[in-house]
Amino acid sequence: MLDFSLPQKIAIWALPVLFAITVHEVAHGFVARRLGDRTAQMMGRLTLNPLKHIDPVGTVLVPLAMLLLPGGFLFGWAKPVPIGYNNLGNPKRDMAIVAAAGPLSNLLMAAGWALLLRLSVELLQPLPWAAQPLFFMAQAGIAINLILMILNLVPIPPLDGGRVLTGLLPARQAAALGAIEPYGLIIVLALLLSGVLWRILQPVIQLFNQLLLVMVGLGGSA
Repeated sequence: MLDFSLPQKIAIWALPVLFAITVHEVAHGFVARRLGDRTAQMMGRLTLNPLKHIDPVGTVLVPLAMLLLPGGFLFGWAKPVPIGYNNLGNPKRDMAIVAAAGPLSNLLMAAGWALLLRLSVELLQPLPWAAQPLFFMAQAGIAINLILMILNLVPIPPLDGGRVLTGLLPARQAAALGAIEPYGLIIVLALLLSGVLWRILQPVIQLFNQLLLVMVGLGGSA
């Protein structure tokens, strides 16, 4: 991507980041409601209004700081949607399904942005004034959603991948993995800051990016 000024970066990334984080959380709450837990609905969190989901640090400060860092990648988080574990019909299994809903929503959004990227390419000649901003925003939308999807699938609780794995493991092993949760974010941040986790995740993100571009007929050229 070109070397944009900070205001340009914010204009390009703001909507993709807000949608990626907001829909991710709503997906958790929506699936939980389908499985018997109405906690998120009763607390007014089953809404696409980003103001209901914004975390001042994870949704604003961290993404903004990442935009200022050279060579970094953008990520963030929203306020977690509350889930009443005991309200679920089969808590252990259903919690894994609820957790998987977030990354799946990011994959679907990445596919949607890929379609918009294809549209922007088609509009580049007749409507360049509209196509160019859409092109860069669509690239940002694909990137942030793939980053959130793959990062959240890391099998360390409280990330979604950790909750999915907890739901799949036998009770004893699940309890052992769950004991990591209070330290999970510290572990993930340490791995990210060291560069180890990013070196593992980057090829996977690039693979999904190429697959999406091929899917919309861009052949990895965008």
